[in-house]
Amino acid sequence: MSSSPTPEALLGPADVRELAAALGVRPTKQRGQNFVIDANTVRRIVRTADVRPDDVVVEVGPGLGSLTLALLEVADRVTAVEIDDVLAAALPATIAARMPDRADRFALVHSDAMRVTALPGPAPTALVANLPYNVAVPVLLHMLDTFPSIQRTLVMVQAEVADRLAAGPGSKVYGVPSVKAGWYAEVKRAGAIGRNVFWPAPNVDSGLVSLTRRAEPVRTTATKKQVFAVVDAAFAQRRKTLRAALAGWAGSAAAAEAALVAAGVSPQARGESLTVEEFARIAEAAASRGNAPSPAATEPAPAATEEGSE
Repeated sequence: MSSSPTPEALLGPADVRELAAALGVRPTKQRGQNFVIDANTVRRIVRTADVRPDDVVVEVGPGLGSLTLALLEVADRVTAVEIDDVLAAALPATIAARMPDRADRFALVHSDAMRVTALPGPAPTALVANLPYNVAVPVLLHMLDTFPSIQRTLVMVQAEVADRLAAGPGSKVYGVPSVKAGWYAEVKRAGAIGRNVFWPAPNVDSGLVSLTRRAEPVRTTATKKQVFAVVDAAFAQRRKTLRAALAGWAGSAAAAEAALVAAGVSPQARGESLTVEEFARIAEAAASRGNAPSPAATEPAPAATEEGSE
C-alpha cells in the first residue's frame, strides 16, 4: 500500500526555505505558522501516531507539506485541510513532484478547519497535525466531534496546551480543554519537540498529545451541549466552590446545590477535582430535575475562555 521511504522525498531546511521563497510566503504569527524543517521529526511524529498502511489520515494545517509527505509514506490516504490560499494552491504540486507514486492518494481541502463538516473519499481513521497554537484546542475538539470515525489522534501543540489537554483531575492545569478532550478520548502526553526543528523557531516549547477515541461514550442521558455548559460554568470561576460557580448556570446557588447533591458531588468541591463522568452526572441531574440553565450558560463557550487555552 505504501512506497518505501525515500529521504530525498521529505523536506529539509533548505527545501522549506526555497519553497517559501518561491511562493513569496513569510510565516505569520496570526496563523501560528511555524514550518517543520526536520525530516527525522516528521517521521517520529508518524511513528508516534501509530499510522498504519490502511489508515485514512486527515491533517490540519499542512503548510508546505513536511508532515504530509511523511504521512503519505505510510498511510493509505491523506487529506489535508489548509486555510491559506497560497499554501493550499501549492501543496498538490509539491506532493506530485516529490512523491509522484503517492499523489493519487492525496486530497486537499482548501478551507478553515473549524468550518469543515465533510471530507472527500473514505472516512478518516486518524488525525495527525501540527496545529497552529492560537486555535489548537477548538480545532481539535471540532474535528473529533465532526468525524467520529477518527479513532487515533496525535497533535503537536504548544507544550503548555499539551499539558492542559492531558491533565487529570486534581492537577493545577486541569481545566476546560482537559475535560472536553476527555469527553471524546483517552488523552496522554506523547513526547516533547524542540524549537530548532521549526522555521521560524517559536518562542515556546512544543509537545505531542495522543488521543485514543473512547471505546464507549460517556454514559449519560445528558447531551454533550448540556455537559459542556456545566464544564464552562465550573471553570469560568475555578476558585469558587461548585455551588457558587454553577449558580448562574443553574439559576441559583440553591438549584446548583440540589443538582450537585443529586449527582453525588459535594457542593463544596471545585471543578478541577471532577472527572468528565461527574460533570455529566451534574448535567443529567439538572435536566432530570427540570432545572433550566440560563440562556447564556447554554451558548457555546468562546475559543479562549480559560487562561487563553480554549
